[in-house]
Amino acid sequence: MNRHPGGEARTRQLLEKAGFDSGARILDMGAGDGSAVRFMREQGLRAEGIDLCPQGPWVEKGDFLRTGFPAEAFDGILSQCSFYVSGDVEAAFKESVRLLKTGGKLLFSDVWFSGEDELRKILDKNGLCLLFLEDETSAWKEYYIEAIWNGTMEAAPAGAGKCRYYSLTAVKQSGQEMLV
Repeated sequence: MNRHPGGEARTRQLLEKAGFDSGARILDMGAGDGSAVRFMREQGLRAEGIDLCPQGPWVEKGDFLRTGFPAEAFDGILSQCSFYVSGDVEAAFKESVRLLKTGGKLLFSDVWFSGEDELRKILDKNGLCLLFLEDETSAWKEYYIEAIWNGTMEAAPAGAGKCRYYSLTAVKQSGQEMLV
């Protein structure tokens, strides 16, 4: 599981910060090969994934910006290196909030070009209360340079702006369902 900085260790860290009970239902948005889904299932979670190009078991073909799952269906949403590449980060946050039960948690690690204050604003705007935030830019730089070197990733387009990489856990607040 190295399709994102930190691989399985980063997924484990996000899950530990969230503290899900055994049997919690988790959706991996942008699940790719399903390795994070497999890992979460090994941890006793009812995990499933969605991806435009599923590459493994437990991953359904679908657009995580418009999943088709009913509202408040999940105890947690995991997204690692997916929201930005979706092309509509705002829609990705809105859909994740729609899918989360009140008290459900979003586990997110991704690049961010707008600064930490803007990230906090988008969480607040979508009714998410930040529980944990860590700037993992140094790990992202190492991962990114290695991926470019190995030919598995292209350089970011010119003018993309200063990039940071954040890991966070946020909880959906009660009474916020109407914001989405």
